[in-house]
Amino acid sequence: MNRTQPSSLCARCETLPTKIEGTGRLYLWFPSGHSLTKVLHYLRKAELDYELKEEGQCLAIQLEEVQTENCVNTLAGILTDNELKNTQALFMTHANAPQLRDCARTTTLARMTHLNQSGWLLDLLEADRVTCQFQPIVSTQDTSVIFGQEALFRGIAPNGSFIAPGQIFSLATEAGILVQLDLIARRIAIRETMRHQIKEHIFINFSPTSIYDPTSCLRSTMEAIDEAGISHEQIVFEVVESNQPQDTEHLKGILNVYQEAGFRMALDDFGEGGSNLNLLHQLRPDFIKLDMRLIRNVQADPYKAFVTEKILEIASHLNIQTIAEGIESVEELHWVKQRGATFVQGYLISPPTTFPLINPPQITTSSLEVG
Repeated sequence: MNRTQPSSLCARCETLPTKIEGTGRLYLWFPSGHSLTKVLHYLRKAELDYELKEEGQCLAIQLEEVQTENCVNTLAGILTDNELKNTQALFMTHANAPQLRDCARTTTLARMTHLNQSGWLLDLLEADRVTCQFQPIVSTQDTSVIFGQEALFRGIAPNGSFIAPGQIFSLATEAGILVQLDLIARRIAIRETMRHQIKEHIFINFSPTSIYDPTSCLRSTMEAIDEAGISHEQIVFEVVESNQPQDTEHLKGILNVYQEAGFRMALDDFGEGGSNLNLLHQLRPDFIKLDMRLIRNVQADPYKAFVTEKILEIASHLNIQTIAEGIESVEELHWVKQRGATFVQGYLISPPTTFPLINPPQITTSSLEVG
């Protein structure tokens, strides 16, 4: 995958970190003398070369290629989680002392450890062994009518099988490469949309926490869309993590950049977190996607039914279109249809597929009694 981009783009978003490997020096800055004492005890026992710098505030460990991985993993075992999160780390493959320009590569020892364990993920991304599958979003009134397709990121294992996105994004978050992964996932969605010549709306997920500066971080996504010849009106950007506490002003800045460019917005997993209603009036999205845990057997659970019905009522009054996710039974489809959900998505219609579904089934609910 070509990582070379115009200088106007966000360099942090564009560049994947290198794996912690080879001969070099590991520089550590500890939060306390106690942490330093524990590491020094390990280094002496392991007979590793080290040097205390900056009047004992910095520890430089000289590592040969065969020692690097084991050293980083061992440090993760002898320090507490809190110590790992508060210890700053920098690995350099040359003998020169760190310079000011190297500060940008400094990270926490916790993240360095996770990055050290994520070599397979960096290899996967560098080799472009990634793709996406599509799952149709259809009209509730007529499930044979496709409104859009959600692009779902997938890794590709060496044997050709798909790697679950949850595993990939979880590791990327811990290793501090969510920014780069999220951009790659957006580009893959655009690439596959163009390859399959999809004409319906495309729902593309993005994580707000992966975007630092909305203007520069999102520029390459919009350039990729324009280069693919996809109209902005066709794209719906779907905010994931909408159930998590948000920096609302930052999120507004992101959405403003997208909306001013003519894209539409959706809030994902609506109803899962307590912050959703606040986000609704602050962000005023075009769509909300009702969390599948609300939809599962909603017709048989009075508590779920009451909450879901009120969300649908609120959305209808605000002219926000709704998508019920995770529809797996005719009974669930019938229930959300009777209560005004605009669209549905789920395995009852189709699982995610590599080739976008063209003719979804027309599923009738006329034989069911009104719930």
